[in-house]
Amino acid sequence: MTTEHNNKQPIYLSPEMFQQQATNPDDEIDLRELFITVWQGKWIIILFTLLFSVAAVFYAINQPNYYKAQVLLSPTSGDGGGGLGQLGGLAALAGVNIGGKTGDKTQLAIAVLKSRDFQTTFANKYQIKPLVFAGNGWNEKTGELTLDSDIYNTATKIWTGEVEEGKSAEPTDWALYKAFSSIIGVSQDKETGLVTVTAEFLSPILAKEWVELLISDLNQVMKDKELQETSRNITYLRQQLTTTSIADMQSVFYQLIEDQIKNKMLAEVQDEFVFKIVDPAVIPEEKSKPKRALICILGFMLGGMLGVVFVLIRTAFKKDKQP
Repeated sequence: MTTEHNNKQPIYLSPEMFQQQATNPDDEIDLRELFITVWQGKWIIILFTLLFSVAAVFYAINQPNYYKAQVLLSPTSGDGGGGLGQLGGLAALAGVNIGGKTGDKTQLAIAVLKSRDFQTTFANKYQIKPLVFAGNGWNEKTGELTLDSDIYNTATKIWTGEVEEGKSAEPTDWALYKAFSSIIGVSQDKETGLVTVTAEFLSPILAKEWVELLISDLNQVMKDKELQETSRNITYLRQQLTTTSIADMQSVFYQLIEDQIKNKMLAEVQDEFVFKIVDPAVIPEEKSKPKRALICILGFMLGGMLGVVFVLIRTAFKKDKQP
C-alpha cells in the first residue's frame, strides 16, 4: 500500500512580515488624548464661538430685508396656423412663418424676458438704475425706498460714486443687466406648463409693480413682433399672388393670406397676448431674506469648529517643538 504525501509546503510568516502587517501605534488616533486636548483648550474654543456668534448676529441685524413678489401665468392657447395642415408646409417652403405651437411661443417669450436687451430696455424705461444700485433700505412707514447719497444724488440726479479715472460714475447697461437679472426670476412647471415670474427687492411695493410691468411689457413686445411678422407675411404673399397664374397656387396663397389676416386681427385685440394672469401679484408682507436665525446658527457652528481646529493645530506644534 503506497502512502501519498502532500507536496504542498507550509507557509511561514517571517517576523518582518508580521511587523509590516501590524498597525503602527503612532498612526492611531487616541480619542482620550484628543478629548483631553480639546478640554484643555475649551476657553479658546468658547472665545472663538463667542466672537463668531457676535459677528454673525451683528451682520444679520444690519442686513436689510428683501421682499419677493410673484405672479402665476398661463400660456395663451391658439392654433397658430396649425389648422392649415399641408398649407403650413407650403408656407414654410415659401419662406413664410405662419406661426408655431403654443409651447414654442411660450419658450420664446421666456427667452425674451430673460434677454439682456429686454431687461435693459425695461430698466431704462422705468428709470430703475438708481433704485437698483443706490437703494439701501425701505421705510415701512412712508413706503419709500431710501437711496445712498454717496452713490446717487436724488436732488440733482447725478451719480456721485467713486470710480476709476476716465470712467463714468453711472453704471453701464451691462452692469445694470447683471444687477437686474439677479432680481428677476422665471420658472416653468414642466407638468402644468404654468410660468412663475418673481421680483425680489428691498421694497415690496416696487417688487409688485415691476412684476406687473414686466408681464405687461412682455405681452406688448411679443404682440408687436407678431403684428410685424404677419404684416410682412401678408405683403410677401400678395406679391407672390400677382406673380402666378396657376389657379391652385392662387387658392393656396388666398388661404394663407386669410390665415395671416386672422392672426393679425386676433393679436390686435388681445392684451394678454402670450401669458394670461392666473394669480396676480400682491404686495408681500413677509420678508424673503435674510434668514437671520440661520446666519446666527452658522456663525455659532463656524466659530466652534475653527476654535477646535486652532486648539488642535496649536497642540500639534507644541509637540513638534518638544525634544
